[in-house]
Amino acid sequence: METFVEFKSISKYFTGVQALNDVSFRADGGAVCALLGENGAGKSTLLKILSGAQPPDSGCCNLNGADVAFGSPYDAIKAGVSIIYQERQLVENLTVTENIFMEFLPKLFLNIVNFSKAHAEAQKIIDMFKLPIDPRAEVGKLSVAHQQMVEIMKAVRRNSQVIAFDEPTACLSDTEVDALFEVIERLKEEGKVILYVTHRLKELFQISDSIVVLKDGQFVKKLNTTEVEERELIRLMVGRDLGDLYKGDKRAGHQNEAVPILEAKSLSNDMIKDVSFTLHKGEILGFAGLVGAGRSEIMAAICGVDSISSGEVFVEGKKVNIKNPRDAIKAGIGICPEDRKEQGLVLGRSIRENVSLPILGNIAKLGILNRKKEKKIASEAVEDYNVKTHSIEKIVVELSGGNQQKVILGRWTSAELKVLILDEPTKGVDVGAKSEIYQMVYDLASKGLGVIFISSELPEVINVCDRVIVIKEGRIAGTLLKDKLSEESVLTLAMKGAEPEH
Repeated sequence: METFVEFKSISKYFTGVQALNDVSFRADGGAVCALLGENGAGKSTLLKILSGAQPPDSGCCNLNGADVAFGSPYDAIKAGVSIIYQERQLVENLTVTENIFMEFLPKLFLNIVNFSKAHAEAQKIIDMFKLPIDPRAEVGKLSVAHQQMVEIMKAVRRNSQVIAFDEPTACLSDTEVDALFEVIERLKEEGKVILYVTHRLKELFQISDSIVVLKDGQFVKKLNTTEVEERELIRLMVGRDLGDLYKGDKRAGHQNEAVPILEAKSLSNDMIKDVSFTLHKGEILGFAGLVGAGRSEIMAAICGVDSISSGEVFVEGKKVNIKNPRDAIKAGIGICPEDRKEQGLVLGRSIRENVSLPILGNIAKLGILNRKKEKKIASEAVEDYNVKTHSIEKIVVELSGGNQQKVILGRWTSAELKVLILDEPTKGVDVGAKSEIYQMVYDLASKGLGVIFISSELPEVINVCDRVIVIKEGRIAGTLLKDKLSEESVLTLAMKGAEPEH
């Protein structure tokens, strides 16, 4: 029997936002149908409706010729529909095996779990992904990338007819992405319907057979992947030709003053070893390396999130003693962390409250917050960073990924920063918002900030940064100046390290 899923005139309205408006298209089994659109285009909402997490206001989904309306994600799973969201749905204090077999752990008599069989079955799935993961390991102790792979393994184990991937590779290394794509090819051969959401256009051409473009909650076009070019996809997504994404840097060159704005000397702890570097006023300094190389750990040490066993940090030539993030802010160092939802935002609070977090002490007197000033600062941040919202009181969790990232950037406009650390600032962000974020980075540097830019996407590191420090196994493998930057030069250092001196 032919497997397919069809969306029939789906509409969904949230307060102030038409998330989906009469969306119709079909995805067939044995192929990968990619969903493409800017943040807020309606991709995730469509998947939530398919999974039963949200009901449509009108229209319905059709599975293999029968209209379906799932009352919950569990009902969808039982019917053969699995959705793998950006936000991991894992129980961190349980093992890998327990998470993979969450609903259906094999049993012996008297409802006793057959862990021996469960671990063996989990190991078979882990082997499909070619990963060094122990099925008995506690999920919370795995890396973010391996947690994401466990999330994907859950869907594979269910043997679903329809599997939707929502930004599955955002935190995966190239090797892990290759392993995932091998599994997806196998699922295609088994006749599964694969829906695939990503903002990485390169991936679409690698893995998809067709592409559905959504814009502002509406269906724009369905195209065969082999018959479309990247430039045309961008135009359909954003409604305009973005040209060169990396244009807009009007700096004549970064300001290389004698005294660095930030200097790290021989920083070491359990994760990093003897890390030293300088950052100058107006410079955009890139940090590159494979997933798990230690880039984020270096920044955590500088900002006081992690302690250091030895080493020193200087801001404008003066030694600073940073024990926690509050000390870092006082020293003029701000950070936009890699995991914005877990580390960067208070998701249940408003844009206003999130923007004012680092400066509450500056806008309060005798413990009483100046609400008028807080609203003014938040409104200016929303305007300056083009956050798409009808109100500064909108709860942050309701914003798209790109707009959430802009809120984090916006919170630092009113803080007296000297250094801003951006850790994966475009992760899970659409191409239009990426272009805006690059421009914001250029503008911040042109105003004299020292900017540290960490990214796993080599093209943006190469094009945005003035120079790039490559990290390997917690150490600096080498530094590349602008004229020496290429994907090959960065990857060579990331994988092999610097050539020994003779």
